[in-house]
Amino acid sequence: MSAPTTTDPVARARDAAARESWAEAYELLHDHDRHPERGLTADDLSVLADSAWWSGHVDESVAARLRAHAAYLAADDHRGAGLTSWWLYYEYAGLGRPAAAAGWLHRARHHLEDLPDCPEQCFLAMTAAEEASAHGDHESALAATRRMTALALACGSPDLLALARQSESRVLLAAGRRAEGLALLDEAMCAVSAGELSGMVTGWLYCLALTQCMEAADFARAVEWTNAAMEWCAPPWTGRPPDGNADTGTAPDTEDPSAALAPLPMTVPSGENPFRGVCRAHRVEVLDLLGAWALAEAEARQACREVPVDCLESAAAAYYAAGDVQRRQGRLEAAAVSYGHAHELGRIPQPGLALLRLAQGRADAAVAGVDLALACRNDTDHDVLGRARLLAARTEVALAVRDLPGAAKAAADLAALAGAADGDVPLLRALADTALGSVALAERRPGALLPLRRALAGWLELRVPYEAAQVRMLLAAACRAAGDEEAARLELGTARAVFERLGAVPDARRAAALLGGGSRRRLPGGLTAREAEVLRLVASGGTNKDIAGALVISEHTVARHLNNIFAKLGVGSRTSATAYAYAHGLV
Repeated sequence: MSAPTTTDPVARARDAAARESWAEAYELLHDHDRHPERGLTADDLSVLADSAWWSGHVDESVAARLRAHAAYLAADDHRGAGLTSWWLYYEYAGLGRPAAAAGWLHRARHHLEDLPDCPEQCFLAMTAAEEASAHGDHESALAATRRMTALALACGSPDLLALARQSESRVLLAAGRRAEGLALLDEAMCAVSAGELSGMVTGWLYCLALTQCMEAADFARAVEWTNAAMEWCAPPWTGRPPDGNADTGTAPDTEDPSAALAPLPMTVPSGENPFRGVCRAHRVEVLDLLGAWALAEAEARQACREVPVDCLESAAAAYYAAGDVQRRQGRLEAAAVSYGHAHELGRIPQPGLALLRLAQGRADAAVAGVDLALACRNDTDHDVLGRARLLAARTEVALAVRDLPGAAKAAADLAALAGAADGDVPLLRALADTALGSVALAERRPGALLPLRRALAGWLELRVPYEAAQVRMLLAAACRAAGDEEAARLELGTARAVFERLGAVPDARRAAALLGGGSRRRLPGGLTAREAEVLRLVASGGTNKDIAGALVISEHTVARHLNNIFAKLGVGSRTSATAYAYAHGLV
């Protein structure tokens, strides 16, 4: 006779959960729970809640956890009730129900705070650290993380110790102690890469580490952990992904801008890894910087299918990154659609939307958008890269509208941000050098070449091709101003090749026009050569009288040319016309 096996579905579900076979555990417990006469214990209800969450049934997870809490209370088990209360706080917060979340956090504290030291109190300490850090109280936050570490060491839990290390690293990074914070993050991630942790904590740490690396502008770590996270999230199947293009590098059909990355149902099919969509959304931003734009857009589409309903901010990040790709490719309507979806999901789509408005010739909207986004950032905001990108965009927009003092201030603020970082941060330094060099070039100062060459070296070292090519365009202008035509053409030729490879159509055309000279150039917006001359002089700050004198024509003729220019470009002011001229390489 064969060895007997248990037919008890609850015992089989417990075994499946121990193996982290969540779909199997969910199916067994879900079917068993449909019969009221078959009661589940508090621990079994917690397993049902966990397996439901992993299987994408978030509402069922919450319902099962509510029942588990009641069962723990009936058994006078305050540790079980306290941990379950904390998980309800976490799930309600993810579902966008802050009042319910606050109530369950209060209950968790009521159950656990007066008990002797126990592992469950680690979660209260982690939450206390997050709250203190959000209010800029770094000392209290550090004290909470160190209590968490002591509790984790006392109970010997690798999961809790890794979470404690990560929590302390986040506090240190927010406090500006970059080197210490990254060292602790690396220590926590060692446990992840060694496979020492549970699936839940592994997924948490990948998501948190990727966010921290990008916010801290540590691009090298972001690339490394993004690749590792996606390998861990790899689906159990082989071959073609469900949407047919997510891993092929082929951009989706976007002829119809309204269909570009249209909102998709954000559910996780049973048995799949709910962290996959979140990690993929981080990967989109990394692929964007690396210049893998077709793959980035395809991955953004797939991320929005995979992101769970309690992590919609990740879908917003994917939509935003896709909008950046579409904007650089010259697909302005599609970019507007993607930025709109990001905004619907709660993300302020800046500075991408401001740069889109600039490309559309809407300079006033560009200035207002980036200024408002900068004003909305508070002093405790630890997203260093986010602020740096806003300052870089503020520099670009100010230069486009000939606001040289505004551009100089934004560039100086960006340089100060890069200089204030604890240790050298190549991504921040490259952004700052680009801004400083562009301002020096606009002011016709001889010192533009040095920061621009530093910026180019920085972008090349980071392997960020689009920004490197943009700097080459600035270098070409600086070389021409210095009388070195050969160097200018070399920079323009290299930039053009990169733009063409990336699919950055407007930039490739601009580089080609500058290489070919004005005589063979096809002017944008249907402008005539004379209208282009008038627009260049307007962009240089010339009045109608100045332009008339320079071109030896009457002021009446200048006014007529301006009316034609405004009509062709769809703009209503000299400022917007100037922005259009800069955005399309006419100046």
